[in-house]
Amino acid sequence: MKLIILFFSVITIMVSNNTISKSNIKIEIPSIFSDNMVLQQNSDCSFWGKAEPNLQINIEASWGENSNTTVKDDGRWLTKLKTPTAGGPFEINLQVGDSLIIYKNVLIGEVWLCSGQSNMEMPLQGWPPNDLILNSEVEITKADYPEIRFFTVPRAYSNEKEFNINGKWEECSPLTAPGFSATAYFFGKKLYEELKIPIGLIHSSWGGTPVESWMSDKYLENVDEYKTVINEIKNSSVEIQKYKEWLYTHPVIDIKNPSEDRWENLDFNDQKCLSIDFDDSQWKEMNLPTLWENTEVGNFDGVIWFRKNIAIPTSWENKDLVIELGPIDDMDRTYINGILIGAHEREGFWNTNRIYQIPKEVVKSNKVIIAIRVVDNQGGGGLFGAKEQLKIYPAGNNDSISLSGNWKYLPVAEYIGQKFFTFGIENREYYSKPALKINLSANTPTTLYNSMINPLIPYSIKGAIWYQGESNTGNPELYSIIFPLMIKNWRDDWKNDFSFYYAQIAPYNYGDSTHSERLRESQFKTLSVPNTGMVVTLDISNPNNIHPANKTEVGERLASWALAKDYSRDVPFSGPLYKSMKVDGDKIILSFDYSDGLILKELNGGNNFMIAGDDKNFIKALVEIEENNLIVFNPEIKNPVAVRYAWSNISEGTLFNEAGLPASSFRTDNWND
Repeated sequence: MKLIILFFSVITIMVSNNTISKSNIKIEIPSIFSDNMVLQQNSDCSFWGKAEPNLQINIEASWGENSNTTVKDDGRWLTKLKTPTAGGPFEINLQVGDSLIIYKNVLIGEVWLCSGQSNMEMPLQGWPPNDLILNSEVEITKADYPEIRFFTVPRAYSNEKEFNINGKWEECSPLTAPGFSATAYFFGKKLYEELKIPIGLIHSSWGGTPVESWMSDKYLENVDEYKTVINEIKNSSVEIQKYKEWLYTHPVIDIKNPSEDRWENLDFNDQKCLSIDFDDSQWKEMNLPTLWENTEVGNFDGVIWFRKNIAIPTSWENKDLVIELGPIDDMDRTYINGILIGAHEREGFWNTNRIYQIPKEVVKSNKVIIAIRVVDNQGGGGLFGAKEQLKIYPAGNNDSISLSGNWKYLPVAEYIGQKFFTFGIENREYYSKPALKINLSANTPTTLYNSMINPLIPYSIKGAIWYQGESNTGNPELYSIIFPLMIKNWRDDWKNDFSFYYAQIAPYNYGDSTHSERLRESQFKTLSVPNTGMVVTLDISNPNNIHPANKTEVGERLASWALAKDYSRDVPFSGPLYKSMKVDGDKIILSFDYSDGLILKELNGGNNFMIAGDDKNFIKALVEIEENNLIVFNPEIKNPVAVRYAWSNISEGTLFNEAGLPASSFRTDNWND
């Protein structure tokens, strides 16, 4: 979520297994073009890049088409290549001046962009131990679909529009599928099984990010709520550039290995920080517990050491102790008196309470030095539990010493774009870093569009699927404006009114101050945008986990919209959607679209329908099905005015059609209660 990202990507060639003839010129071809790529069938596919002005560009495809152009004065070029009906594999020869690049194993098929926040990002292997994908182990072993291809856009954010990203197309296999978006995988798999043609999936998402991060400044600068921050970003470009230049002078540790253990035993040249004798007197202090984003550190992904010296009763010496630190976001190595006594160095444990045993051999005196190395690879960072959770005490004894309060801290590495930029500890470099007027992050408006969407434009796609909204529940009314605006933003930039299908957020216990049902309502209203479709997830949720496990249904329901609307398949694609109401005496009659064979289920003795009169006091309703309408009433209300369905953070779906697809939550009123 923090600071900035820049790809210094002036390179010779960015594609693998290409044949390149002699040339001293600098050529940059976006990495979205690589071996194994899928091109959109029956279209004019865009190819583009950078090279020296006036060079000739020639493209020849093994299916018999060719294209050519000349590099413009600004060093950029773009041309289009006609593609045939789905098939392959093919080869494409791209000649830039005297340099020849050969793209191999190219397929022609259907290409979809898959984007959003964590529920789109969540991989097929899940995020153990708490965020799991239903039946993932079985699905991974069967994921041998060489005609389904993946391209994953690495996490990155920037204050300016980036030209390139670092990625490549891969064939779907049990080796590549585990780390790919589960929702996108099940979407693509369903399309492939039904269409029997190659499917290309471009995955670009980042957990915890709001919709405004995925929009360009051109579309946000006219929205009142974002005018100030857009101007601040523009006015900070010089300072941001200085910071980038400073950051890129530091040694780099690359974290591209997809294995679960890639975070273990990393060396940031910081081993002295765990030592008993280390002098931390010049370190700054932070009051814990807190997320460090709430301190002067601000938006920062990376590595921070925390140290604290305490005195314990002499009666505790040479006894087994227990230290509790609460949850640590994301990973930690915890040392007592220079000895490692516990660690969590894999993803998925950010909300796990750290409770570590301290062997009596470590407790030699009444002085205890605690040193914790925290690695935060996304979102919030640090020791963020309750004060009561930070404590140390003898094993089997509840007489504890609180560890909340001031701790010494030092950032030793920053994590950006799958790389750690290491500062070291000798000169405490982080404290003297170039100042920034604005701290950018993945949550800053425009930053993800700049670095994770703009580099993909204008790669030819059939459409987009989207799963996002949880991070905008704080202002659902604004979401109803900017979500449709984002769709327009993308379509305008692609110059293509492509299909856009999205998942409505699932029930989750956000707390009493958040009303996620209103965000779902904003998503429902977005169906008024042409060529859109919405998947409802009220029946496949987990109110205690914001990452529901059943991504199979989400992906397949999204695919059903595409199959019905884009590929003319006769498949059910939507559950009942509220259309209208009328009052008939002491009852309200509700009409729906997609309402063939309405089915009403009872959950825990209720149906999640509420009814109110003029007093706006909603009480539980009785519901009867009459053909494809609902009759809603309560004997206590003689003059009903409004109905609400599944109108809370955690209400689950009870209304379905005969296809088994759930209705969206809705209300018939517009009361601002």
